[in-house]
Amino acid sequence: MFDPIWKLALGLFTGVVFGILLQKGAVAKFRVIVGQFVLKDWTVVKIMGTAVIVGAVGVYGLLALEVVSLHIRPLAWAGIVVGGVLFGVGMAVFGYCPGTSVAACGEGRRDAMVGVAGMLVAAGAYVVLYPWLHTLSESFGNAGEVTLPELTGTSPWLWIGALAILAVLAQFLSRLLH
Repeated sequence: MFDPIWKLALGLFTGVVFGILLQKGAVAKFRVIVGQFVLKDWTVVKIMGTAVIVGAVGVYGLLALEVVSLHIRPLAWAGIVVGGVLFGVGMAVFGYCPGTSVAACGEGRRDAMVGVAGMLVAAGAYVVLYPWLHTLSESFGNAGEVTLPELTGTSPWLWIGALAILAVLAQFLSRLLH
């Protein structure tokens, strides 16, 4: 039922490192998040974009070495739309995303602690309501367990390379505009 202890320890270690990097990148600061919302401070996009690219390289690199396996969740349209709306509303009201809120808790920010407590209550409610929510979500259909490389018949490395090129171009353009 549970993964071996070394996998759990590795997950804890990488989570702590990610939290430290969020904190050091100042992404756990309310003013930085608000700056992103008003399109004045692109720190959040830069750090999270970098995390996505590094994570993708790590996952697909480990997959190629057969050290890990992917467990793709079905593409449930209703769940994505409702989840995206809840995430956006929560971030607009709370001023943090889930990752930055935990990093802010580590900094001792009480506003983040209240928000994380709310997220834990909401997660508990989700667990209790899951059978009903799952049935409701499935009634809107899903596209199955699909990834963009599978959907397009291309290599995941093509997608990762394209993301990396976009990130470099975005960084270059942001420097030109300032």
